[in-house]
Amino acid sequence: MAHWLFKSEPSTWSWEDQVAKGDIGEEWDGVRNYQARNNMRLMKIGDRGFFYLSQKDKAIVGTVEVIAKAHPDSTTDDDRWECVDIKAIEAFATPVTLDQVKADERFSEMPLVKNTRLSVQPVDKEHWRLICKLGGVRP
Repeated sequence: MAHWLFKSEPSTWSWEDQVAKGDIGEEWDGVRNYQARNNMRLMKIGDRGFFYLSQKDKAIVGTVEVIAKAHPDSTTDDDRWECVDIKAIEAFATPVTLDQVKADERFSEMPLVKNTRLSVQPVDKEHWRLICKLGGVRP
């Protein structure tokens, strides 16, 4: 199983919005960055991800699961853009902020630190384990 990070602006799509979708989940649509799209093309059903709120919160607030492989993004007729579907799995007991991650040397090579603008990015196993621990959930 691979691990990922999905960024969202809470004013556009919040953790509460994701949770409200339940087991049917939601398309991770609207991504218009080739690297982020290519990351979604690599995803498999059952992969897990962090749900990260950008803008003012800048924190990882929960975990999600990929429930549909990459498919055409329904928000555009442009066939270059694809997305996956995800569902909420578990809220963090304690959100893990970007400031925390940046201050911790163990995360210095994490894409969240090195490329903060990339909206869908990989997370290695060790970073997954450490952030889950900080957030108060089982990896």
